[in-house]
Amino acid sequence: MTLALTALNVSHFRSHKNARLSVDSRPVALIGPNGAGKTNILEAVSLFSPGRGLRRAAASDMVRRPEALGWKLVGQMQVQDRLHEIETWSDNGAARQLRIDGKPAAQVALARMSRVVWLVPSMDRLWIEGAEGRRRFLDRAAMSFLPDHAEAVLAYEKAMRERNRLLKDQVRDGHWYVALERQMAQAGCRIHAARLETIARLSEAQAGAETSFPVAELDLVQSEGAMPLGEADLCEALAESRFRDMAAGRSLIGPHRSDLYGVYAAKGVPARDCSTGEQKALLVSLILANARALARTSGAAPILLLDEVAAHLDPARRAALYHEICALGAQAWMTGTEAALFAELGDRAQYLSVSDHAGTSLTEPVAPPA
Repeated sequence: MTLALTALNVSHFRSHKNARLSVDSRPVALIGPNGAGKTNILEAVSLFSPGRGLRRAAASDMVRRPEALGWKLVGQMQVQDRLHEIETWSDNGAARQLRIDGKPAAQVALARMSRVVWLVPSMDRLWIEGAEGRRRFLDRAAMSFLPDHAEAVLAYEKAMRERNRLLKDQVRDGHWYVALERQMAQAGCRIHAARLETIARLSEAQAGAETSFPVAELDLVQSEGAMPLGEADLCEALAESRFRDMAAGRSLIGPHRSDLYGVYAAKGVPARDCSTGEQKALLVSLILANARALARTSGAAPILLLDEVAAHLDPARRAALYHEICALGAQAWMTGTEAALFAELGDRAQYLSVSDHAGTSLTEPVAPPA
């Protein structure tokens, strides 16, 4: 089964006034100087999946300036032997909209059609930043396996915001909390179960692979005690914690207090204590495991977005990464400032030069690096 974005038209998006790309299902290497707009193209591709894209930006922040006319992306997505036209856009800073094959659609419909997984430089601090970033990383992986996970996360966050507002206002009447805590417990248990399932899938995909990248042992831990098991238990724990939460001004129990804990398996060293290079290798390992697990369960490898990944790997690891991408049959969109970074790919990929000329974006095919 093939999953690939084979055509992309970009209008007034980030630095690109207009850009057109036509590719096949092989890996795509985008080559150009810093500031040419390579990462902006990757961000555009990331919007062919649910959510706010690889930069987590608001729709209003993606518009090209100074025009600020709104932006639009149109792509052709090959899913098995069918081509689907997908349009997504935002007018005057409004929330982004979506059409699939000419019909308005919700983002959950896109999630069931397309899987996009990415690794960008901002994720290099995953193991040493706060727990929020690791939860976001895990939830993104969970959504790739379980599209409905996004709805559970949104439902939980909405109910928790309302509960936190009551806590800050020092509302003591328990009747105001009951419905919100029931919603948090229902969605929270779904979130926790999905995260555990995702960790299991990633671990299985790492353990069963022959790879040059290190295995990361993963665990889901809580900042305070164990996560209450079962919807009723979580609901009861939230009710019992009201006065403590009121003193803190926020909810202190639930899946929003979870953290993804990783260990470099071969060395027994926590990921946060590894070298920068080892942390990067562990990240690449998890991204590849995500792709392998999706290929195994859905029949198609996801589209991979790898921003400047080659610049941080030695030639042997670059060759290993490219080999795994090609073995998966994944369409991987990669960026680099020079063609030499993709020498190990040879003619297994397609190469596009990205440049900007007086506000006009040029994407031109170039020969594989020698």
